[in-house]
Amino acid sequence: MAPRPHWLFGDQLGPHFLDPRHGGPDDRAPVVMIEARSVLRRRRFHRAKAHLVLSAMRHRAAELGDRVTYIRAETYGEGLEKVRKSGPLTVCHPTSRRALEFVSGREDVEILPAKGFLVSHDDFAEWAGKGEAEGKGQGKGQGKGQGKGQGRGQGKGGGNLRLEGFYRWVRERHELLMDGDRPAGGRWNLDHDNREPPPRGQETLDVRGPWRPSEDEIDEEVRHDLDRWERDGEVAFVGRDGPRLFPATRREARTALRHFVAHRLAGFGPHEDAMLAADPVLSHSLLSAPLNLGLLDPAECVELAERAYREGDAPLNSVEGFVRQIAGWREYVWHLYWHFGEEYRHRNALRHTAQLPDWFLDLDADAVTAHCLSTVLAQVRDTGWTHHIPRLMVLGSRALQDGWDPAAVTDWFHRCFVDGYDWVMLPNVVGMSQYADGGRMTTKPYTSGGAYIHRMSDFCAPCAYRPTDRTGEQACPYTTGYWAFLHRHRTRLAANHRTARAVKGLDRLKDLRELLETAADRGDTPP
Repeated sequence: MAPRPHWLFGDQLGPHFLDPRHGGPDDRAPVVMIEARSVLRRRRFHRAKAHLVLSAMRHRAAELGDRVTYIRAETYGEGLEKVRKSGPLTVCHPTSRRALEFVSGREDVEILPAKGFLVSHDDFAEWAGKGEAEGKGQGKGQGKGQGKGQGRGQGKGGGNLRLEGFYRWVRERHELLMDGDRPAGGRWNLDHDNREPPPRGQETLDVRGPWRPSEDEIDEEVRHDLDRWERDGEVAFVGRDGPRLFPATRREARTALRHFVAHRLAGFGPHEDAMLAADPVLSHSLLSAPLNLGLLDPAECVELAERAYREGDAPLNSVEGFVRQIAGWREYVWHLYWHFGEEYRHRNALRHTAQLPDWFLDLDADAVTAHCLSTVLAQVRDTGWTHHIPRLMVLGSRALQDGWDPAAVTDWFHRCFVDGYDWVMLPNVVGMSQYADGGRMTTKPYTSGGAYIHRMSDFCAPCAYRPTDRTGEQACPYTTGYWAFLHRHRTRLAANHRTARAVKGLDRLKDLRELLETAADRGDTPP
């Protein structure tokens, strides 16, 4: 009996999605891939993101050769109609709720377990159940300032789903950076060693640059198609086109991984949170895009990094920081996306409803005076990428301080980043960046005045604003915005032990009225 065809989504492009040894389809199964134009019409995606996804899909189809039926259609449904005669299909668990609902509603599609992650849905559910039970028991004895909703990763019932506990559980379960039953080096978390500001007086880190791909005829075809579709008015993009910067094949992804581990991992940790205007990449791996396309499996990434530590090629703080990103945060976000449910998408605890201004939607960095925001927005405009601290403390902080609608902010991050997918951005933005869930995922809102940006970057020296100024012509929009945000949510934040002290600082501001007027006068104009 011939095996059933297997459908590959555009973010399931690695060999592990076709591996029968781990719940995949029969290794003789024909493959179906569908390039649905409606996906690009649905949102105004970054041009670099659209290029990367189509290039990766078409490269994978070329690798599979005669085994694949590659269909270009208006919708997934239309594409499936073209292979109906082949009979029922299998597909690995999709990465978005919308896609899961689509395939779940079809009798001709069997859903196989999810791939591309270290922890299965069943295993996470078991861990989460224990965490929530423990959290409920602890909640009975909470003291002042420890109210419901506080603590990173609060579950549906207010239970304890903290990242730190999940990360340790993953490390133990997968024997990552473990010496027996103890963490390597004696500590689970080396974040304290990985928060150094950029080296003073240096425009770039003294580290070998990241690996970059070379385009080929498939990229040329993709660029021609995107140009034509945009010219014909079928789709619209944001951001600039340019040479592809991220892997689109398994071979390229493996090369990028090996290059990072061999030449960049050792220096990754100390300046993990730093920002430099002329060096947006610093020592970051740039592997989130190929990981989220399914070109890399997270296990091979963390195993190769640990090998570098065991062989003396990279220090523990850098390796632990990288492992934490993949085995900790990435896994945590993936599972909370499903665990919190669809209603999480609509959470807006701070009742922020302001529309995103046009200059932000259009990535118009040239309209912005604040050097930090202009620099980071230009990085997104030109490449579709910037690392986690500019995302959180420059872009996300601006949105939080100005009270932008968290659903719109989530959509913006989804569209504008090459590594952005629904499962990635929903928890990261609603929970971590915009505090729209009221504390189910993090213990406090993540925003700051200009002092933090000044300490962790070289953005402030050439800026027209001064990070210490709250009012006046040189008032830093982040410093003014920070205090205005605390004032706007004073009652809520005063009851949170993580922010209560900062809120008390409002009483020491003799220029608070002028500060609030400054923030109001700026409105949604480019800062």
